[in-house]
Amino acid sequence: MVHAQHIPPAYSPQLKVPAMYMRGGTSKGVFFNLEDLPLQAQVAGAHRDALLLRVIGSPDPYGKQTDGMGGATSSTSKTVIVSKSTQENHDVDYLFGQVAIDKACVDWSGNCGNLSAAVGAFAISSGLVDVERIPYEGIALVRIWQANINKTIVAHVPIAQGEVQEVGSFELDGVTFPAAEVVIEFMDPADVTGAMFPTGNLVDDLVLPSDVVASGVLKATMINAGIPTIFIQAQDLGYTGAELQEAINGDAQALVMFEAIRAYGAVKMGLISHIDEAAGQQHTPKVAMVAEPIGYTSSSGKNIASTDIDLNVRALSMGKLHHAMMGTAAVAIGTAAAIPGTLVNLAASGGKQESALNGKVNFGHPSGSLRVGAQAILEDGQWHVTKVVMSRSARVLMEGCVRVPSDIFG
Repeated sequence: MVHAQHIPPAYSPQLKVPAMYMRGGTSKGVFFNLEDLPLQAQVAGAHRDALLLRVIGSPDPYGKQTDGMGGATSSTSKTVIVSKSTQENHDVDYLFGQVAIDKACVDWSGNCGNLSAAVGAFAISSGLVDVERIPYEGIALVRIWQANINKTIVAHVPIAQGEVQEVGSFELDGVTFPAAEVVIEFMDPADVTGAMFPTGNLVDDLVLPSDVVASGVLKATMINAGIPTIFIQAQDLGYTGAELQEAINGDAQALVMFEAIRAYGAVKMGLISHIDEAAGQQHTPKVAMVAEPIGYTSSSGKNIASTDIDLNVRALSMGKLHHAMMGTAAVAIGTAAAIPGTLVNLAASGGKQESALNGKVNFGHPSGSLRVGAQAILEDGQWHVTKVVMSRSARVLMEGCVRVPSDIFG
């Protein structure tokens, strides 16, 4: 008997999409020039989401993102699209997509403050910034329009011999190696579509089911600055505020509790209409615990003395305690710390409601500490923050093309 030869089905070759893999602050992501994307993905929608999901390797029921560029954490499951700016007096438009790990979801509802530190460098290296704005030696000011939240970010990018300087001596807790310092200014970071405090209160009683918290209520400061954030007091949940990742992420019941707090807080902030919608909007809002300063040993073994920080903060991102601090949450921390009466301010000032803390606050996080400055003013009975400033660093890890199967568009 002659057996028919098995002929494998015909498959199209993979797509090759130009990209850079970059670290920005304590995050990593895949960066694209908008014009380099396949035509179907150059506009927002299902095709763009399908591309980015496949690039990162989501959804992955194993939670590893082995078949993509993602690193199986919220900090490393990120994408960025940059283009020449459509806004007056800006150099580039920056769009951020937070890719879920185990779900087919790209969340476009907020910014990534850490990757904001890499946008200026990417824009310069990609030829998206006019050459006359780039000194041969010195600092290039890259004016970035953050398209997710319609805000301006100014990146102070160091330049050496006409090129982006990436190597330096600046150390950032949460990042192993030193690099060049990049100062980031988040201009007028409060939400433009509503009040900085959406409930009208500096502190609210957040009502929760008794099976979430036994008391049925938590004190909360809910703020729209940098990224919508719900601040709660660590002591109200039985924590010290000095916990490291495993203390939270290794406790399944605690993660369920924090997600419930996030969902009910999102409804109270007006971000969603029902708690069931929270699952489809994982990137916002964030939940963060605050506490008066207490010393601890960071995840790297570094001793953080209580006298070296103003308060402790532990923040969750995409359902897990963050290994350091999200940049946008740091903006929220700096903003809230500058306003007397918020839970952040009370933790940082020992309950004295001090107004500005000299405009700067240094907070402890699981990987170390971070200093952030905010300019807050009171006008007509309303608080406004004109600028929040912090230092980060950024570095290109790899550049070339990322490959994805050509059938991703159906």
